[in-house]
Amino acid sequence: MRRLILSSVVVLLFAPALAFAQERGKSKEQVEFGIKVAQNNLWNEALYRWEKATQLDPTYAAAWNNLAIAYEHEGKFEQATSGHSNSSRRTS
Repeated sequence: MRRLILSSVVVLLFAPALAFAQERGKSKEQVEFGIKVAQNNLWNEALYRWEKATQLDPTYAAAWNNLAIAYEHEGKFEQATSGHSNSSRRTS
């Protein structure tokens, strides 16, 4: 019985960490794809991917930084400033 309780506690403690890791992985995929399309001058697609990445994992600084760069490229300087601000408050 003790073993069952201990197992349950361990699962409950690590479940959020696993969910976070999965979201970070999905966010990284979006960031990497965004980089590839930006290198091919497909900035609208890159912007979409980096927006998606920040939605998947709002703590991912690289996603916010890349999003800000895309906004700068598109001349959306106010949004770029906001993206850079979010980037500097986050951890990679």
